[in-house]
Amino acid sequence: MNNDNNHTDNASMSAVDKPAWQRGEFETLLREKGELYHIHHPYHVAMNSGKSTKQQIQAWVANRYYYQINIPLKDAAIMANCSDQMVRRQWVKRILDHDGIDSDAGGIEAWLRLAEAVGLSRDQVISQQYVLPSVRFAVDAYVNFARGATWQEAAGSSLTELFAPVIHRQRLNHWPEFYPWIETQGYDYFRQRLGEVNRDLEHGLAITLDYCQTRQRQEKMLNILQFKLDILWTMLDAMQLAYVHAEPPYHNLTQGPYYVIGE
Repeated sequence: MNNDNNHTDNASMSAVDKPAWQRGEFETLLREKGELYHIHHPYHVAMNSGKSTKQQIQAWVANRYYYQINIPLKDAAIMANCSDQMVRRQWVKRILDHDGIDSDAGGIEAWLRLAEAVGLSRDQVISQQYVLPSVRFAVDAYVNFARGATWQEAAGSSLTELFAPVIHRQRLNHWPEFYPWIETQGYDYFRQRLGEVNRDLEHGLAITLDYCQTRQRQEKMLNILQFKLDILWTMLDAMQLAYVHAEPPYHNLTQGPYYVIGE
């Protein structure tokens, strides 16, 4: 009996006291999460191979707008929980990148220009009339997470930026050929983000690597990054169902919210 108890105690201790991964090992594990990035979702694969319809591109732009306008709220939540002045001074740049400052109109305005470039009106997009419930729930879950988590954990959730440059370059390199009907000013947002994302990911990665000095924190951060990947994937699941399989919410009812674009 005593031996069994000792064995159980030792097993519990080893689970709690697993050695931390070395800094480089942990960074590799974070980067390996890119295998689950939403660039691999069928909806994105179709967009980035020229197989999407105009309606599907418009639907993505209209739904993704809800994500864009909530990013500054997420970043403001991180700053509200952060007691480190130097981190706040750096992190505030993310809010200004999206909201704009002085002569820089910012990323949200650039996204609205993208909406116009794909044939939507600003009013249609700003009204959020096409935002699918699952997209709304997923984005709201992300903002609520940032409000309740430690600022370091919420900062780490932004590390999907590790994988973002590839997706922006794909759009810039291939969409003009695949979708010649998209007006050229629509690509300003992706060009702008390419210039910002390296700065942001270097800062966010440094925060994460410095904070995650124990195996427990490292494993939790990997789960947090997976949560963020789940958010992005779930948004596209909703669009796939609505705009590829033609089954938007309430599609089988004669009355109800209307999410179909261009019909």
